[in-house]
Amino acid sequence: MNRNIILIGGGGHCESVIDIIEQQGEYNIFGIVDIESKVGSKVLGHEIIGTEANLEEIRGKVINAHISLGYVKINKKRKELFQFLKKIGYSFPTIISPKSHVSAHAEILEGTIIHHGAIVNSNSKIGSNCIINSNSLTEHGVIIKSNSHISTGVILNGNVSVGENCFIGSGSIVIEQTVIPDNSFIKAGTLYK
Repeated sequence: MNRNIILIGGGGHCESVIDIIEQQGEYNIFGIVDIESKVGSKVLGHEIIGTEANLEEIRGKVINAHISLGYVKINKKRKELFQFLKKIGYSFPTIISPKSHVSAHAEILEGTIIHHGAIVNSNSKIGSNCIINSNSLTEHGVIIKSNSHISTGVILNGNVSVGENCFIGSGSIVIEQTVIPDNSFIKAGTLYK
């Protein structure tokens, strides 16, 4: 089995992703893809080996990919990259920090990352290409649809439903059984009900 992985995006979020992958110990980071001016530089010791233009060529050497671009307001780039990479044959493992707690009764789809200190409780369902950031709480029965970012310290109480392409800012609290529509942006520190 090929345990190499390519990361797409070499900014600050990539640093967090690298730390989780290294601690998880399941994948070897083959390299990072970013903009042309960064090629040859390193992120936490891992080289930026090419740009998006090289992704099809790299696919000949590496099957696994992770989108290590974070996002705050606009998720369009992460979503487009995910669709493109799927089309050209990349696989997207789920990356789970060993310093998180994920219930054996939770479902997490491909390309999603669970950061340090995050808790994902029973009967939760998290879609593909999501970021579940550090110290967030996803309570029982929560549904998070694809391409959403749950920021640091967010509390999603029981049976909350988060639509696709959502951003929930740091420290926000979402009251139980609340439905958050697709494409929602919730600023940091919000009490949402």
